[in-house]
Amino acid sequence: YQRRVRGRRAITRRRMSTKKIGTHDGTFHADEALACYMLSKLTNEFKGAEIIRSRDPKILDPLDILVDVGAVYDPSRHRYDHHQVSFNHTLDDNKYKVTKLSSAGLIYKHFGKEILKNVTSSNDDAIVDLLYHHVYKGFVEGLDAVDNGVNRYDGPSRYTNNTDLESRVAKLNPWWNEPKDDIDSRFQKAMELTGSEFLGTINFYYKSWLPCRSIVEESIKEREQVHPSGQIVFLKTFCPWKEHLLSIEDEIKPKKPILYVVFGDGSSWRVQAVPKATDSFANRKSLPKPWRGIRDEELSKVSGIPGCIFTHASGFIGGNATKEGALQMAIKALETPE
Repeated sequence: YQRRVRGRRAITRRRMSTKKIGTHDGTFHADEALACYMLSKLTNEFKGAEIIRSRDPKILDPLDILVDVGAVYDPSRHRYDHHQVSFNHTLDDNKYKVTKLSSAGLIYKHFGKEILKNVTSSNDDAIVDLLYHHVYKGFVEGLDAVDNGVNRYDGPSRYTNNTDLESRVAKLNPWWNEPKDDIDSRFQKAMELTGSEFLGTINFYYKSWLPCRSIVEESIKEREQVHPSGQIVFLKTFCPWKEHLLSIEDEIKPKKPILYVVFGDGSSWRVQAVPKATDSFANRKSLPKPWRGIRDEELSKVSGIPGCIFTHASGFIGGNATKEGALQMAIKALETPE
């Protein structure tokens, strides 16, 4: 029993942190709430650290790390503010030329890969690096952009922001005519809110997005076994493939573009035209016009392929009762002039 007690005390001591994280007091925002969550919950050095909210240099200067306050960016001293006029840093100056970092992006830049390893338990550097950029683009960059006043649209979208997290965090602040006595506890709620969505994003990319990419990547490698042109991909397991196919294709730069994807839907088989862009309704090559909008026996008669079920009126997708039939639809569509 004494050994167990001593063991528990030792664990308690190891888990306790004497580190202190400083950020500004007053009205809080999503970026420093997430920065404080990442540091105090997910990093090796600052896990369990106390959060000190102040603007007083005498209080802040002795602290182990400062975020979103202090007007200094100096990683060697763990000073991570972005408000100074001279600050012009992005996550990677070669890849992200528009979105300056907020305190969330700064902490992610310097601790993100460590955090990803801790959350996913993966030590595969290639996987961590892939996740690092996609978690940033899919979640953190939106916080950076909004905090720094980057317009999302002036033509194509400059960044992803589909959570409205900044507005939801802002609503946790006291109203102008409310007492401010509980603002620190409200900030803790903001940390938990931003942190839970951040973890949700990591888990999505690691547990759903990444396995999906692996399926599509393998299918693309095997595409010439499906058809010698390499323009038809067969998915052994259905998954959301569009983003991955277009991304991987951009990386490998095949001689001919992939035009059709064939996959099962549980009860039958589908052939779908590859879109020109992930969010586009325009296809690289739609299914043949004579097939569009007709079904079953009539479609089989027009196409000359048994087992046809339908072709959508726009020509973006068609169905067949068998895998062989769906593949034949893809091959015939490939060979049919537009």
